[in-house]
Amino acid sequence: MKDEENIIIVDSESAGERLDLFLANKLGITRSQIQKLITNNSILINNEAPKKSGQKLVVGDQIQTNNDTTDKTPITETPVYPSFTFKDIKIIEETPNYLIIEKPWGMLTHSTERQEKDSLAELLVHKYPELTKIGEDLLRPGIVHRLDKEASGLLVVPRTETMFDHLKNLFKTRQIDKEYLVLVHGQVEKDWDEIKFPLTRSKTSERIAAIPQTMRGRLTEEGKRAETEFWVEKRFVNFTLLKVKIHTGRMHQIRAHFLAYNHPVVGDPLYFQKKNKQVWDKKVGRLFLHCHELSFVGLDGDKKSYLSPLPKELEVFLSTLK
Repeated sequence: MKDEENIIIVDSESAGERLDLFLANKLGITRSQIQKLITNNSILINNEAPKKSGQKLVVGDQIQTNNDTTDKTPITETPVYPSFTFKDIKIIEETPNYLIIEKPWGMLTHSTERQEKDSLAELLVHKYPELTKIGEDLLRPGIVHRLDKEASGLLVVPRTETMFDHLKNLFKTRQIDKEYLVLVHGQVEKDWDEIKFPLTRSKTSERIAAIPQTMRGRLTEEGKRAETEFWVEKRFVNFTLLKVKIHTGRMHQIRAHFLAYNHPVVGDPLYFQKKNKQVWDKKVGRLFLHCHELSFVGLDGDKKSYLSPLPKELEVFLSTLK
C-alpha cells in the first residue's frame, strides 16, 4: 500500500481485510472513528462511498480520505457500532440439531424492543427459518444463551425444540463450559483467583453493580450470586491477559466483576474507571473480551468442543504491548 495525497492503494497483503480494520491500523484511529467518517462521507473507495464499514478490500482498491481522518478526535463513551449482514456471521459448524456461531463484536445476539434488523437472531432466521419456532421469545428465536453486543466469540444455536430444551437444561445445571480470553488493565497479582461478588442492577447508572467485598459470598435481597474464575495467561507492563470461566450467567458478569476487582476490561465503554485515562481503550477500539472455547454434551451423549482464535484486531493490539 502507499499514500499519495490522502489516497491509499490496497496491495495483495491487505486484500480481503475489512475496511474499518485496515484503516484503523493504517491511520492509527479507532474503528468507531472510521465508522463516523464513513457516515460523514469522509472516506471513498474508488470514488464511491463504501457500502459498510466491514466492506472487504480487493487488490488495487483506492481509498481516499480527507484531512479530518488525522485529527484523531477522542472517542466518546458511547461507541458507534458497525452494521451487519449474514455474511458477517461465521458458521463454525452446522448440524441438524444446532449451529456453532462466531459472533463479531458490535452485533446484538438478539433484537430488542427496537426490533433491530441486523442482530444475530434476526439474520439467522433468513437462512434457517425453522428457528422462528424454537425458543420461548419471539425476539429471541433459537437463542438459548447470549454474548454482550460489545463481545465476540462462540455461541451455540439450537435448530430443534429438543436441542433447545437439552441446552437449556445444560446451562441450568452448569454443564456447559465457556472460556473467554480477556485483557484487563494493570498487572493481576494472583495466577489464579475466583471473584464472588454478588451482582445487582445499579441504582444510579445502566451498569450492573458488584456488592462490596465485605459482603462477598452473601446472597441479599439486592444481589444475586455470581462466580467468575480466572487464570493468568500473560502479564504485560500495564495489562494482563486472562483465561476466564464463569460459573453463573449474570448480565455483564465478567465486566462488572473485573471492574470491582480493580482490573477493568480493556476497551469497555461502560465499565471503566473514570480516574484513569482511556488512551488504550480508545486505541483498541472495542471490548477485549472473546469467547474462545465452548464445549457441551450433545444429544448423542458425546462431548462437543469448539475453539475460536482471537479476532485479528485483538491479536494486532496484543502485538503492540510490552
